Amino acid sequence: MSVLSLVVDGSTYAGTVAVLRGSGVEAEISLPDSGIPSRGQRGEDFMPMVAACLDEANIKVNDLARVICGSGPGSFTSLRIAASIAKGIAAGVGCPMFSISSLLLISGAASLQPGRYLCVLPAMRGESFVVQVEIGEAGGVTTLDNERLLSTADVETAASAIGVSVIGPGFGDGLRPMARGAARMLDQIIATGECDLNHWEPTYGRLAEAQVKWEAQHGRPLTADA
Repeated sequence: MSVLSLVVDGSTYAGTVAVLRGSGVEAEISLPDSGIPSRGQRGEDFMPMVAACLDEANIKVNDLARVICGSGPGSFTSLRIAASIAKGIAAGVGCPMFSISSLLLISGAASLQPGRYLCVLPAMRGESFVVQVEIGEAGGVTTLDNERLLSTADVETAASAIGVSVIGPGFGDGLRPMARGAARMLDQIIATGECDLNHWEPTYGRLAEAQVKWEAQHGRPLTADA
């Protein structure tokens, strides 16, 4: 029997969940993207979505062999909710948890052909998170540079300069991170090794606005003992 994986991602305002059987998609459910921070992505919406996806796949949570969580960057609140659910299920079931960049979950779309792309996610404040990837002939996805912040107004120009297509919310065909995208990269996700549940956290990509304001007011970095 093929190994069952639960994949969750909360990098955008639309949550996404999938159950994989081996590298095939057994079931998937996604919330609509409201475009409003924290709306439609709160715990009361996300957890029932996970339960519904398990029901659609006709499995119980204890049937899961692993959990995979989108690591961001993206919406602070949404990422924390998805991460909490993923870590809670992994700890409760006693199975390993793995992570995958949410930007890469965009490039996992089955409709994308082999080639190079600039994956983009909104970062607010007129900026976007971007990373350049290459989809190989065999379907794997390779990152060609580091994730970075870029002015949203400059995204198309940057992509044109390196001769790649832009994929992500608000660009091109409007692709967004989808949990099912992990199926395309399952082997490489597992190869990165499992997460330490006691210490792993999502990659937010930037400081929270409240922290930025606090540090500006106090003239020093915010630390755990501040």
